[in-house]
Amino acid sequence: MNKSLVAVILGGLLGACLMPSPATAQSAFDGTWKIDLKKVEMPKKPDVLLLQNGMYHCKTCVPPVSVKADGTDQPVSGHPYYDTMAVTVVDDHAIHEIDKKDGKVISDSTMTVAADGKTANFEFTENRSSNAAPVTGNGTMLRVANGPAGAHAISGSWRTQSYGSVSDNALTRSYKVDGDTFSMSSPTGESYSAKMDGSDAPYSGDPGTTSVSVKKLGQHVMQETAKRDGKVTSVAKMTVAADGKSMTIAVDDKLHGTHMSFVAMKQ
Repeated sequence: MNKSLVAVILGGLLGACLMPSPATAQSAFDGTWKIDLKKVEMPKKPDVLLLQNGMYHCKTCVPPVSVKADGTDQPVSGHPYYDTMAVTVVDDHAIHEIDKKDGKVISDSTMTVAADGKTANFEFTENRSSNAAPVTGNGTMLRVANGPAGAHAISGSWRTQSYGSVSDNALTRSYKVDGDTFSMSSPTGESYSAKMDGSDAPYSGDPGTTSVSVKKLGQHVMQETAKRDGKVTSVAKMTVAADGKSMTIAVDDKLHGTHMSFVAMKQ
């Protein structure tokens, strides 16, 4: 599974923003929320991969990645989550990838293309925080375009079709509104407390996000902007249902130029 896709699920699916309420009354958003994987609209823009002549290329990673596919740790620069990547060719239809940061395994993933070449299955395990249980998941990708003749079967353009499963710790978030401050905490170790006036606040537990801002757009609509070192990486717009039982989140991934949406249910 290509790393940009893991970033989408762990970034886009985890983002959220809430509206303020008086300190004397409980906010409709206080409590725990869980994403419903059956109500996720995946990005339409495909991921582009190439494995040929002993080299693995992720052309839609930001920045793009090119490493030897020989199973050894290869240096990679410009990525906040990992600084080495090891790609192993399992067979003519599958690859195994291990990403590390400072020598620690951050991600372990496998991509296997079906015999007809039209679909691929992926499985992944993420270990972003040393104090949290790993995030696990699997899903299916649909081929959009073929790779060049003679290239490995994973080569070409792929669009994520669906997720079969993602562990609850990546889908669950707890929120609390206290006066004009909104706080978030997660089982994966991420957290922040931000004023709901659009000002930046520190974001902890995710090397890909260093600050966040939350701004009210309407009675039931809020916007969360995530940044890395001052640069906007994603913008999430949240619309809360009138019954307070669900909220629809639309996420624009500014790094990869993609859009996705999902629904979270109050637990």
